[in-house]
Amino acid sequence: MAQQVPDTPEMEPLTRTQVLIAMGVTAVVLMLVAKGWMQLGNVTLLPVRLTAKAALMGVGLGLAITAASSLVYRFWGEYRRSADYYLELVLKPLLLLDLVWLGLLPGLSEELLFRGVMMPEFGLNLEGVLISSACFGVLHLSNLKQWSYVVWATCIGALLAYSVIWTGNLLVPIVAHISTNLISAYTWKLNARSQAAK
Repeated sequence: MAQQVPDTPEMEPLTRTQVLIAMGVTAVVLMLVAKGWMQLGNVTLLPVRLTAKAALMGVGLGLAITAASSLVYRFWGEYRRSADYYLELVLKPLLLLDLVWLGLLPGLSEELLFRGVMMPEFGLNLEGVLISSACFGVLHLSNLKQWSYVVWATCIGALLAYSVIWTGNLLVPIVAHISTNLISAYTWKLNARSQAAK
């Protein structure tokens, strides 16, 4: 019987500094693209209204996304392998305090571009949802073997897009995105610590 060879990662492990720089640079680039698009395309950013109701809706949506992700992770092996690879690459070198940046930087910059600017450009309708969600999914492609992670990110992008359509408030997907990133990352770090202690 042939022995199975485990999948070898296609990228070398990143250092904490590399991950933090990559997050920062990506956030700045996405914000610059959004700002340039608003200027050149004459697009008006969707409103961000700071209300307790919108914040609570965002946290609730973030919790729902995190719970759904856990279920998908449990029952879809391809997604589990893809998520493990991605999370190992990004989260392993980070300290717990770094997770704040992991929540804030993508949550703000990605929502600003994909939901805040791209959706008004293409429409607050099915076309806008599909285009912004597909672009959001592709952003999460680290290599072609990670296709299932892209599928999941695209689905989550659609859910975040519809949250803007339903509420008319960009704060809802921003808070949902930040909450999801923080909860998922913190949970992964705790699980990794407990497994390392065994």
